Amino acid sequence: MKEIYLYNTLSRQKEIFAPLKKGRVSFYYCGPTVYWTQHIGNLRGMVCADLINRSFDYLGYRVKMVRNYTDVGHLSSDNDEGEDKMATGAMRESLAPAAIAEKYIKIYQQDTAALNIINPTFTPRATDQIKEIISFVKVLLAKGYAYTTKLAIYFAVDKFPEYSKLSRQDLSKNISSAGHGAVSDSEKKNPADFALWFFKAGSHKKALQFWPSPFYSPLVKDGEGFPGWHIECSVMVKRYLGDTIDIHMGGIEHIPVHHTNEIATSEAANGVKFVDYWLHNAHLLVDNKKMAKSEGTSYSLADIKVRNFNPIALRYFFLQAHYRSNQNFTWEALGAAQSGLDNLFNKIRELAVKPGRVDKKWQEKFIEIIANDFNIPASLALITEIFKSDLSPAVKLATLFDFDKIWGLNLKVAAKFKAATIPIEIKKLLVLREEARAAKNFSRSDELRKELESMGYKVEDNEAGSRAIKI
Repeated sequence: MKEIYLYNTLSRQKEIFAPLKKGRVSFYYCGPTVYWTQHIGNLRGMVCADLINRSFDYLGYRVKMVRNYTDVGHLSSDNDEGEDKMATGAMRESLAPAAIAEKYIKIYQQDTAALNIINPTFTPRATDQIKEIISFVKVLLAKGYAYTTKLAIYFAVDKFPEYSKLSRQDLSKNISSAGHGAVSDSEKKNPADFALWFFKAGSHKKALQFWPSPFYSPLVKDGEGFPGWHIECSVMVKRYLGDTIDIHMGGIEHIPVHHTNEIATSEAANGVKFVDYWLHNAHLLVDNKKMAKSEGTSYSLADIKVRNFNPIALRYFFLQAHYRSNQNFTWEALGAAQSGLDNLFNKIRELAVKPGRVDKKWQEKFIEIIANDFNIPASLALITEIFKSDLSPAVKLATLFDFDKIWGLNLKVAAKFKAATIPIEIKKLLVLREEARAAKNFSRSDELRKELESMGYKVEDNEAGSRAIKI
């Protein structure tokens, strides 16, 4: 098998991937909290994980991938502050938390399907793991890593010396800046300690989701409460993949709290290393700013569709930035991605042949690029080179189809349709517009562009000239 180099957040360097089991990959990705429609930033993270999943599969590995659904326990802050997000969604829509979860899981599944994301091996829900979570907490209590107050059961951070090995943060600074100790619990021993189990008491007295437990608090009957967010992922990793796994992935925002806490609970309970390789995708910005509902920039896939963009154009846009790099979303950039995808589809259709064999030399180039920390943007550059090459149309088609096993752009589907033909009157207007642009008569050029749009064609300008695309 080809050696794969990936960037491990734990070591802050690229490492050769050495799986726990030869030819197999155990892969966990932090999935959505299903209280709301996911914005395209979250969807970008899932596309990044999908590309890595597809890459391992392409390179000959058998991947067991888990992507969870958080449907309880994730408070409005990652630091145990605020209200449970599922309760927020339930009150917002006057529905039970279970109904909220069903609604937004369905929307998420529709969105991931539209983006051609391959279904993971398992997609567990936190609420289906309550028995296992309780058992996990019992182990931590028995080992002395956790303690009980009237309001909650906490993980004692000072009992785990390697608590900051992933984040590499000064814990004393992290405590003062992160707002730990948010449950207003006077019995909490350390501000950095985080909740494993919240009793249905104090600020959570009116919790909508709760279960009986063997844990004791004088403020509740039957130990009623609900789990903390961080331990949920620890339990689902253990249940579906084992005590130690190859890869854990999520957004970079999870490094200082959520993933740090997962490591602490898992390694304290299981007594072995939790994850060999930590991968983190960077943020999607909008107009070079953080996405924000208050500014109307927290776009969903529905917002993309309502503007008549193909969801695969959004995927194509995501492919143009490395997973570890921030990416800036603008409607203009998405428009360029749509034009680029249309152009690729048309070129595929123009080949008008049955696919032949995959060219091994081009495949070797492709594999070399992919094996270097999944450099998808660099792999896309091969498209232009292949079209310019002296390969036969049949070999070009087969080779691009082969690469699309990772890209996921549905090139085989595009090839089934005839190449778009441009009517002669459209071509004439396009020539007139090109002449106006060459003469720097931009007002006339703009008039012709608008005329073409009124006839159902948008104009794309690039270094090679202009072309008309059917709207």
